[in-house]
Order: sequence, then structure tokens, then C-alpha cells
Amino acid sequence: MTDEPTVSAGTTPYCYRHPERETHIRCQRCDRPICPDCMNQAAVGFQCPSCVKDGRQSQRPVRTAFGGRPSPDPTLTSKVLIGLNVAVWALIALTGGAASVWVDRLALLAVGRLVALPDGTVLQLEGVASGAWWQPVTSMFTHVEPMHIGFNMLALWFLGPMLESAVGRLRFLAIYFLSGLTGSAFVYWLTPVFTPTVGASGAIFGLMGALLVVAVRLRADYSQILLWLGLNVAITVFGRGLLSWQGHLGGLVGGVLIALVLAYAPKARRGLWQGLGLGLVALALVVAFVTRTAVLL
Repeated sequence: MTDEPTVSAGTTPYCYRHPERETHIRCQRCDRPICPDCMNQAAVGFQCPSCVKDGRQSQRPVRTAFGGRPSPDPTLTSKVLIGLNVAVWALIALTGGAASVWVDRLALLAVGRLVALPDGTVLQLEGVASGAWWQPVTSMFTHVEPMHIGFNMLALWFLGPMLESAVGRLRFLAIYFLSGLTGSAFVYWLTPVFTPTVGASGAIFGLMGALLVVAVRLRADYSQILLWLGLNVAITVFGRGLLSWQGHLGGLVGGVLIALVLAYAPKARRGLWQGLGLGLVALALVVAFVTRTAVLL
């Protein structure tokens, strides 16, 4: 609170910020006279701008149960991610679908290979080991079949806002991308080297795993999350010839691990511990990709 003198002439009070304005209203906190332009509605009476400012500076920011800032709109991040996925799918659909050159550029392929096109042209496909370092990320936003993107985006729409509400936007993004990259690492190590892989399923499985950990930590009902997870595991098992079980498993492992870091970090200096934990996960992923590349070269 600033020590500004009350401006008055005789017994008539004047606003301390506008000395030319007579007033009979006083700030509820500091008791200085304030004019209508300086009045801020408080729980009881009015407060002056200086007291409102002091109150905001002394008030602790609201945090989620895991230390994140609450999102004003928990659906916004999921909407943006869905928009990116749909934009990439539309690009592929408009440029040839499964035969689009964008599939070859964006899909995760361990080792580059030569492909003979119907017109006799030979196309060199790049893989991660041959320098396509962007594919572990771009493959997370790449879909070809409408049912594939439809199911993944439906899951993201239902699961994403719930998780963002619990952990905050930055932590939600950390879970989404790091679990998706963990899925890509599993694909890079366990999928046949000439098999391209696409889809956001690794990140989606990461959201399911993270929601399960969060629900257990908060002692909330996690029966619906188990239903989602069980259904998707069953689909993965029965469709393992068509689906990337490697990406699903990796995403699930990544989501659970990252959520454990966020949910069980010590409250004292929690942000620091969470940052260190996420940094170690990211470092482990870098080591996994570099090591696999060295093996393949």
C-alpha cells in the first residue's frame, strides 16, 4: 500500500487520485477517499486501485493438484491438436491418399528404401536412420484412413480436456508429446525396419495411461478409464496385424511413466522435481533414438 496523503479542503474529502473531485466514498482497506472512477467492487464495500493492485500481488496463484496453472479453456489444446491432425490428413487425402508423397515424407520409417512407381520411376524413401529425424514427431500427426483419424481424434476429444483440467496445459502437452515420442521409440526399435508407421495412437494411449495414474493419485473413480484402456488394448491385440502394437505399448508406458513423475513429485519444489523428471524422460528418448540409429547404420 502506498503512503499517499488524503487530499481535502477543510472537512470536505476529495479523491486522493483526483484532488479536484469531491467524494464521500472511502476505500474499505485503506480508508482513503475515492471517486466513482476509482471505485472497485469488493466483497464488502469498495477498494481503491492501489489496494486492488496490492491484493493481486499478495494473492497466491491458483494451481491444479499437480502444480500446473488451470487452463481457462481445457478444450482449447485438444482442439488445436485435432486441427493439426485433420489438416495433415486433408493434405494427404487431396494429394493421392495412401499413394501421396506426403505419407512417405511424414511416416516413421526406420531405414530408407527404394520404391518402384507404376510409371517406372524409382523413388528413394528416407528413414530416420538415413537422416529423416523429423519422422518420430510428424508420424504422430499423420493418418491415411478416415476411420483411423476418426477414432483417434474422438478419443483425443474425450480424454484430452479431462487430463488438461487435472494437470494444466503445459503438463498436458508434455504428456502428449513425450508419450507420443515414446511410442515412436518403441516403433523404431521393434517394428520391421522397412515398415512405415503413422498415427496419433501412441499419444492417445499415453493420455489413457496418464489419466489412470492421475485418477489413482486423486482417489477418483477410474472405472471409465479402465474401460477405455481395456477396449483399446483388446482392439490392439485382435488387430495386431493392422495396428502398431509397438506404438500403442510405447505410448502407454510413456504416459504412465510421465504421469508418475507429475503426480508423485515431492510437494516441496514440486516444479523443479517435475522438470528434472521430464528432462530425464526426454534424455532417455534421445539416447534410445541415437542408439537405435547407431545399430542400424
